[in-house]
Amino acid sequence: MPRKGMRSICFSPKTISFLSSPRSSPSRHALPPTPLRTEAMVEQIVEKASSLIMKWNPETSAYANVTSLFYENRREAMQFIKCVNDLQKVMHSIVSEDSTHYRLVQAQNLMQIAMKRLQKEFYQILSMNRAHLDPESMSTRSSRTSISSISDFEDDVSPDDDVRAASDSISEVEQVSSIAMADLKAIAECMNAAGYAKECVNVYKVVRKSIIDEGIYRLGVERISSSRINKMDWQALDMKINNWLEAVKVAMKTLFFGERFLCDHVFAVSESIRESCFSEISNEAATLLFGFPELVAKSKKPSSPEKMFRALGMYTAISENWVEIESSFSFESTSPVRTQALSSLIKLSESIYTMLSGFESSIQKHSSKALVPGGGVHSLTSNAMDYLSLLADYSNVLTDIISDWPPPEKSSLPESYFDRPDSDDPPAAAISTRFAWLVLVLLCKLDGKAKYYKDVSLSYLFLANNLQHVVFKVRTSNLQYLLGEDWIAKHEDKVGQFAASYERLAWNKVFSSLPENVTAEISPEEARETFKRFNISFDEASRKQSVCVVADPKLRDEIKVSIGRKITPVYREFYEKHRGSAGGQSRAGVFVRYAPEDVENYLSNLFYGTIDSGSSATTSTTSSRQRHRA
Repeated sequence: MPRKGMRSICFSPKTISFLSSPRSSPSRHALPPTPLRTEAMVEQIVEKASSLIMKWNPETSAYANVTSLFYENRREAMQFIKCVNDLQKVMHSIVSEDSTHYRLVQAQNLMQIAMKRLQKEFYQILSMNRAHLDPESMSTRSSRTSISSISDFEDDVSPDDDVRAASDSISEVEQVSSIAMADLKAIAECMNAAGYAKECVNVYKVVRKSIIDEGIYRLGVERISSSRINKMDWQALDMKINNWLEAVKVAMKTLFFGERFLCDHVFAVSESIRESCFSEISNEAATLLFGFPELVAKSKKPSSPEKMFRALGMYTAISENWVEIESSFSFESTSPVRTQALSSLIKLSESIYTMLSGFESSIQKHSSKALVPGGGVHSLTSNAMDYLSLLADYSNVLTDIISDWPPPEKSSLPESYFDRPDSDDPPAAAISTRFAWLVLVLLCKLDGKAKYYKDVSLSYLFLANNLQHVVFKVRTSNLQYLLGEDWIAKHEDKVGQFAASYERLAWNKVFSSLPENVTAEISPEEARETFKRFNISFDEASRKQSVCVVADPKLRDEIKVSIGRKITPVYREFYEKHRGSAGGQSRAGVFVRYAPEDVENYLSNLFYGTIDSGSSATTSTTSSRQRHRA
């Protein structure tokens, strides 16, 4: 059935002149002129063409005006194509031998009628098969062997049989699309050979551009100005970015890829036609799609982790689809699309690098002197390492970005702090160096914050806690592949050194309060003095260390075990040997305030930051006295 608007698309009748203004480039159907063998042959071809063409002339047949030739009878439709092709060859022969031949005008009129009919059929096939020729169906078909175009037809060959035989293994929907594609290609080749490529192409562009524009609209991609982006709050912009990230996947894998496949198939006869069609259909929508990331990159939104990762996501989406972009938009006339995509990559790259530099600067400028209770993990450490561990997931993208930028300046930090990861791969070395540098900047800042603690032992515990958190985040993220096992091992050793320094400064008085040789014979007075020194030093250490925090369970156990090994066995042996001589049962509680079990219990509860040292000491003393009386 004719569709509304068809009249505006179909061309007006006109006179064809083969002797002036050639229409389009010749195709394989435009055979070189050959001599007329017999007048009878001309008569036969023209009459046969006249009979079939006039049958489907919509201006003289009501039936032809409301019926689709290709839908009603595909065998006859293919015969129609063959008659037109034969008529075209005859017209070339007539012109080459006798341009005044009486059949030439008739043949020209028949050709005009045939072209008008084919243009109408072309439009109807495109319009009625929108669902079967949608980009998703085309992108799926592109991975299969396409149904061959039916262009050379013999009278005894059924095109329906050909398509059906080739489509035995595909679905009914795909069979319909295969038939439609074969018909469109046959019509396009016939009209191109007759010099009516322009009219065919115009119909194709109108119908297919509407599909691409509708597809982009349905994906949520809209024309938007930079001023509007700047006025959006982050939540609204973030939703648009998320939508764009989904849209670009569908657009490249389905929308543009499928359209390029269909366009290449239908107009396989001419590369210039394929280029013209695809560029006019897709350029506007594709440029709109790939222009959005550039607008976001250039927006005046303040730097934030959210903006950084959205920029990385958009950069990744374009770079991962770059092969498809170059493949689908390979024509010279589609270069504006490639240029826009590349421009967005460049702007995103610049924005990401600026935000990365801003992140480094924010660490260096962190000026808070607030102390973390108990020497625990600083919020700067946790936030920075969360950020870096997520950045490491984009290491491939960052390698592309950072490789073009200068390495970090080392002059602001001590040379002894800087460790360059070894790598034979320059790009990998560049990204590894950059991450190592950012971690180093953090560690140096933490080193400065540790000095705010008046208790030196607590400053070492602070360093141990924070470096342990850094190492943990490195080992449990992709940072481990960037920094390497040597880096991890070296900094694990530093954690141990910090912990050992804490232990020495915080517990040394307790260690030294016990004699080196606990089995040596000493007087009761010396035993009482030893217990007294231990009580005082242990009480003091208990008060100070009760607020200490070690967040990492492994490090907490290691420190407690190390302290316990230096105190508990020595104190237990001394306690068992000299408790009785320290003043007898009646006075033992005065000098022997802690049983070995009390010491063990107290040490086991260290580094949670919740121990009440006074309560603990009282409990320990009470339990000790009860055991003495027993």
